[in-house]
Amino acid sequence: MNPSAQASTLAAVPEVLKGIDALFRRALRHTHAQVTSAADANEALDHCQVQGYEFAMINAELHAADAIIDYARSCMTERDGVEHGAAFESHLAGAFVAEILLKLRARFEKIRHVTGLTGREVNEAFETAAAERFNATHLDPAFLEATAAQILEHGTHGRSLLDEDKQIIASSFARIADDIVAPQAEHIHRDDLSIPQDILAALVEMGCFALSIPEAYGGTAPESGHDNLAMCVVTEELSRASLAAAGSPLTRPEILSRAIMAGGDEAQKRQWLPGIASGNPIVAIAVTEPDCGSDVAAVRLRATPTAGGFLLNGAKTWCTFAGKAGLLMVLARTDADPAAGHRGLTLFLLEKPPTDDKAFEFRQPSGGVLSGKAIPTIGYRGMHSYTLFFDNVFVPAENIIGGAAGLNRGFYHTMAGFAGGRLQTAARACGVMRAAFEAAIRYAKDRRVFGQPLAEYQLTRAKLVSMAANLRACQEMTYDVARLMDQGRGHMEASLVKLYACRAAESITREAMQIHGGMGYSEETAVSRYFVDARVLSIFEGAEETLALKVVARELILKGA
Repeated sequence: MNPSAQASTLAAVPEVLKGIDALFRRALRHTHAQVTSAADANEALDHCQVQGYEFAMINAELHAADAIIDYARSCMTERDGVEHGAAFESHLAGAFVAEILLKLRARFEKIRHVTGLTGREVNEAFETAAAERFNATHLDPAFLEATAAQILEHGTHGRSLLDEDKQIIASSFARIADDIVAPQAEHIHRDDLSIPQDILAALVEMGCFALSIPEAYGGTAPESGHDNLAMCVVTEELSRASLAAAGSPLTRPEILSRAIMAGGDEAQKRQWLPGIASGNPIVAIAVTEPDCGSDVAAVRLRATPTAGGFLLNGAKTWCTFAGKAGLLMVLARTDADPAAGHRGLTLFLLEKPPTDDKAFEFRQPSGGVLSGKAIPTIGYRGMHSYTLFFDNVFVPAENIIGGAAGLNRGFYHTMAGFAGGRLQTAARACGVMRAAFEAAIRYAKDRRVFGQPLAEYQLTRAKLVSMAANLRACQEMTYDVARLMDQGRGHMEASLVKLYACRAAESITREAMQIHGGMGYSEETAVSRYFVDARVLSIFEGAEETLALKVVARELILKGA
């Protein structure tokens, strides 16, 4: 495809998507009218969960398409050769959009009967002359084979247009990932070990725990705010080597430091942030409870006043790294009135002795007991997630984030802490996807089936193009949202990129395992680890369904367009 044809391909995309976007808006307006005319809008929203979920996914897929098209257009301004420069990126973008069109049509067909759309309207949106021409080109097996040939020749899914400083960061952390983390990743996973000290020491030395803390408090973040893009670049590179042993340890200090920065007083910032930045103490987050996963407002662990502080009683679960941690961020209910809901929660800082044990018991001099037990999991091994039991555990009043002013303000400080978590989860997904995709390329080249390399088969090549296009779209969408959040915007987009990237990680790791065949199901190959690790991404940092319904769909439907 010559440069003028390539430009024409990209120019066709807005026309292809225009009718689909209009269809989406009509469906939203129809549902908006139903919900807002009901006596109880919240109850009405609960009766729209099926279309609400599809609305969220449609919105995420449209944003992903925009991200990869914008990226391909940016590549067209570069002068680094057409054969694997702008033309290749245009091919990937075209393949991605064509695949998204197939997914979008299925979503509209599923909900058209309850959103006021007719079959004719759906057909008209998806069967325009422009869409027909576009799909005929980008779903053509010959086109996919030619695009895959470039992937196999260059061993890549495209190139990054990150600024030079971010590329230097990526290269630095790629060396840590390749030299220190990757050689130990399989051993940590198979034997369910804790993260070795040399990995933690490398993360500390590279300033990983300081990335979300301003320089004034011992960190490396700019005083004006967070450098979300740097965080994403680091997280992606480390997750490529190991999701749990390297890519995820950064998240807990980020959540806690954001919460302290949002709600803590100056004394607390100076007391806690420098230590967190240096990895001493390691921190963990105790928010989720056995009976209220993503529903943070339903937290029931009690904090009752006592001389000099509070006594904590109840249970928490999925507290990742709680054994190794020397400091827990604990969300507890300080207003016993159930009607207080999210307004009755307070955020505490609880110190404890660190341990690598999978079961522990910590007895306070006051008589309080904190005990924990690691939860066996199929993947995401290295940090260990614990169920914790609090029996009259004492925490001093000065350890309320925000002090006296922070009483019953814990929900808001927690949400401030979680602000970057969804974006970071998308970056982790990108790292796992990259690892799986690169492994699939290597294996497809080496493995011979029926007399020729697996990579020579048309179906294998079509799979590789789909994987490469999805990975590129997820990366560019993640970087775009990071830039928005650096400007104080992009919170809805962070939810969208988490929804899309986590699902894409499941698909790409699944295909990488399938390309490996029987070896993919064996722990002798790393793709089995990538597959089980990817599965957790749609669950933590806001379960997919909760995120889609309570955050994305709710806003879309109530806004109406």
